[in-house]
Amino acid sequence: MRLEPVIGDDPRDILRGLKAAIHGAGPALGLGMVRAMPGTVRAGAAVVVTTSGSTGVPKSVVLSRSALTASALATAARIGEGAWLLALPASYVAGLQVLVRAIVSGREPAILSGSFSPQAFAAAALTMASSEGGVRVPTYTSLVPAQLLRLLDAAEQDAAVGAALRSFERILVGGQALPPVVLERAQSAGARIVRTYGSTETSGGCVYDGEPLDRVGVRIVEGEVQITGPTLADGYLGDPDGTDAVFRRDDAGRRWYRTGDAGILEDGVLRVRGRLDNVIVSGGVNISLDRVEKVVRSVPGLAGAVVVGVPDARWGEASVIVAPRGEALRRSESVQLDEARSAVVSEIGAHARPSRLVLVDELATLPSGKPDREAIRRAVATLR
Repeated sequence: MRLEPVIGDDPRDILRGLKAAIHGAGPALGLGMVRAMPGTVRAGAAVVVTTSGSTGVPKSVVLSRSALTASALATAARIGEGAWLLALPASYVAGLQVLVRAIVSGREPAILSGSFSPQAFAAAALTMASSEGGVRVPTYTSLVPAQLLRLLDAAEQDAAVGAALRSFERILVGGQALPPVVLERAQSAGARIVRTYGSTETSGGCVYDGEPLDRVGVRIVEGEVQITGPTLADGYLGDPDGTDAVFRRDDAGRRWYRTGDAGILEDGVLRVRGRLDNVIVSGGVNISLDRVEKVVRSVPGLAGAVVVGVPDARWGEASVIVAPRGEALRRSESVQLDEARSAVVSEIGAHARPSRLVLVDELATLPSGKPDREAIRRAVATLR
């Protein structure tokens, strides 16, 4: 089957090609490609999503028509059907799935043109109102935490942004963990949030508020979250060894995706604890940066912070908090750092205390809106 690269990231171009690919009438689409790829894929493939990932390692994930539509149908079964607003890049799996859900529902998606801003989001959201047979059509959208935080901040001064947030039947939020303080703010503002967990390899979010979607299975093997079900990708294009290492079959022949995430299941509810490999060794002690970051984000003014590891002359490696200016400026940098370190000591222990707080005008991000951790780490490493 032919693979056709999509030049640029115009969502309307992607939507046209995606409709043909989903219905089997057109070639598979190549999105976000950062390296040369073969010109063909096996039958049934709809999209190849190549992303640099937050660690900068390229992966070309092959998603079939059946996997994408299974995900869209499972989402509709969980949260309901309606009209969708695309507020994420269409070349990112969460944005791509907004388009797939719209195609499966038979409704044209609303598309937020240009760069994201709270005002543009509000304008697009408030023009989506429609009805069928006198009954209002529910509306939905998907965001990353950084977008939600911007909307909440803007809503404090702009009533239209607050009304837009409340207008959606559900707002899916994924791509990275949603800090509890941001979730509480969103709920207080009247937004109906669904926290999603998944990846490109699972056709996007496949666990909603800790509970797997229909026909999706989750297990924990040696502390690692593994996922099975009809939403799994075919594998990595041109990388059979990488595919075999990550997609494993059990004794019954069922495929499982090894996420690389640490997690636990409590009464059937998944709780993700961070990346298994996002660990530094500081003074001979293993420290999970995800765990430190979760605690740091609970500190007022640091909800959008990122914690990275950098070389340290004394300890070998040390963690550094990197946070955007703004909320953090309401108190001194030293006070913020002291509060963060105290919180980490209380929750994890003295060995995990961050060494520094670095304030920046804006965090480096990937096209998906997630923090570009590798770029942030490199920038911090160059500071004295």
